[in-house]
Amino acid sequence: MRQQGFQAGGCLVLVLGLLACSATRPPVVACPEPPQGMDAESPTFRAEDLRSDLAALHAGLQEAHVDLYARQSKAALDQAFAEAMHGIDRPLTRTAAELYFQRVVAKVQVAHARIDLPFARWSAYRDAGGRALPLFLRVDDGRVYVWELAMPVAGLAPGDEVISVDGHAALSWLNNLGALVSADTDYMRYAQMERLLPMLAWLAHGDVDGVALQVRRSDGHVASVTVASRCRAEILAAATTPADQAAPASREFRLLNATTGYLKPGPFYDDRPEAETPWSTTAFRTFIDASFQDLIAKNADTLIIDLRDNPGGDNSFSDLMLAWFATQPFRFSPGFEIKVSPQTTASNQARLDSAPADAGGASADMAKLFVGKQTGDVVVYPIPEVAPRPGDRFRGKVYVLINRHTYSNATNVAAVIQDYKFGTLLGEETSDLASTLGAMEQFTLPHTGIVVGYPKARILRPNRDPAPRGVVPDHVLVSPHGRDGHDAVLALALDWVRQQTE
Repeated sequence: MRQQGFQAGGCLVLVLGLLACSATRPPVVACPEPPQGMDAESPTFRAEDLRSDLAALHAGLQEAHVDLYARQSKAALDQAFAEAMHGIDRPLTRTAAELYFQRVVAKVQVAHARIDLPFARWSAYRDAGGRALPLFLRVDDGRVYVWELAMPVAGLAPGDEVISVDGHAALSWLNNLGALVSADTDYMRYAQMERLLPMLAWLAHGDVDGVALQVRRSDGHVASVTVASRCRAEILAAATTPADQAAPASREFRLLNATTGYLKPGPFYDDRPEAETPWSTTAFRTFIDASFQDLIAKNADTLIIDLRDNPGGDNSFSDLMLAWFATQPFRFSPGFEIKVSPQTTASNQARLDSAPADAGGASADMAKLFVGKQTGDVVVYPIPEVAPRPGDRFRGKVYVLINRHTYSNATNVAAVIQDYKFGTLLGEETSDLASTLGAMEQFTLPHTGIVVGYPKARILRPNRDPAPRGVVPDHVLVSPHGRDGHDAVLALALDWVRQQTE
């Protein structure tokens, strides 16, 4: 089943809206005049309407969220909403209201309770020549590092530790931006922020000339570096990768050596531009079947499956892969424990109304479960088991690479492999949770029209462990603090696998 996930990518595509991986000094190019800020947006909403919608937001979450106080106490959330209510003393634009409300929703500390950030407005700002920091940061063990640069910055390199930003301790500066990010754990919040930093900095500080960093380099030397904000034209001009060069394939199978195959399944949906629907499994099935048939034909006895930076998708895709090496029937969860509410019933009915009359499926099944139930009741939507593939299957050793950007259904796949002992997990803990509050639904606030997402279900991993943790690898492979274009983790994995088979 589909769950909300987080899009991942190779170089910096998601937030900056372009591909730029460069190591040379950028040429000088002209940027357009920066567009007007968010304050110029119209229309605005009256303070009394905003207060009414904030009350509706609070009531809606209390009624519909499967476990609103799982991560934060009722007293703390009530206080957060009361303080937010008191703070509404003037009209706000739609975007400003979304951000104001999201700061409160983020205090729930559940990733699937959120008001989406204004990606369309950010994209429009960048399209119009708006500037952004070409900087992406990573947090490891409470320290902040330069993860990646969208263009060269003199005196700065991936892996440098960031001590301060504009005179503020680096972690404190990041935490201020992270107040807009819904997450169950700090680890999850920081993982999301790796991809969102330029937009989050713009939302917090607007169009700024840049930031002043104090950094510690790998040799221990401490230096001051200024990172200037850049428009898209400047970043494109600095790119060493041609703008029309095709991006790396999202799916890949190859032999790493005579006995070891490498499978990167890619997203568990059809991401081809020509795909009529992302949920047809035909092309994915063809790729997976051909990959395993080739693996078996070449007598390889070891397979490394790469789920790093995988945004997830639907188990109708991932089950096709798992069935090739499963040793027993499996399912990604015993079932969804769904809280019944008017919001969830209405959202489910809207899907049924927009679907063909004979569509059936999960929404129709849920509608039957809701019949006769009262608000607050919990119903269980069972997940059926999937049998191993009949006939030929891969019977060798399976190793699976995961990292903090293994999300959604890809996290489920890792948990299945670990809990059913189908293989060995390598890498770093996923930031997405193995047992989660998910299966998002939405309701709309009456005055502003702001859409609020919330989790309707508790979803346990196969072994039923409810702990709010990611999938923890069986063997940790330490990731570098910065991305430099070399896949050091895959090299470590191959070396470790080789040691196990010698």
